[in-house]
Amino acid sequence: MNLTHLDENDRPKMVDVGEKSPTKRIAVASGIIAMSPEAYEAVIHNTAKKGPVLQTAVVAAIMGTKKTPELIPMCHPLLLSGIDCDIEELPDLPGFRLKVTAKLTGKTGVEMEALTGVSIGLLTIYDMLKAIDKGMEIRDIRLESKEGGKSGHYQRQ
Repeated sequence: MNLTHLDENDRPKMVDVGEKSPTKRIAVASGIIAMSPEAYEAVIHNTAKKGPVLQTAVVAAIMGTKKTPELIPMCHPLLLSGIDCDIEELPDLPGFRLKVTAKLTGKTGVEMEALTGVSIGLLTIYDMLKAIDKGMEIRDIRLESKEGGKSGHYQRQ
């Protein structure tokens, strides 16, 4: 199997997608942050000293999604048509699940954008609560589904 990000001299390169036809592409990624009951309550009751944690995490996730090609060396700059973020409360953990959906019509997928958005959003939650709980755990960052492109539809089982 040839690696697409290496040229014939084994030097890094960005894949040329110029000849590909644009298609509608959607990727959904998610991740979890587990925390102490005290940190969870600070989020739920909006008493964290750094401000509204979940709202800030959503903005950060959107920014992270948009800035993916600045952070991941071989990612193409993309004209995203939409980014949706959802946060689910997980009181039994306690913690939160962050889900990012990235959309576009283009020549390459948006999986890395959705995954980066989740990562940045969860890191923002950690940053805003680390004074309460340095032992928070970010985990299970993963692609949930993707649509479009040559490889077609993927759905995590």
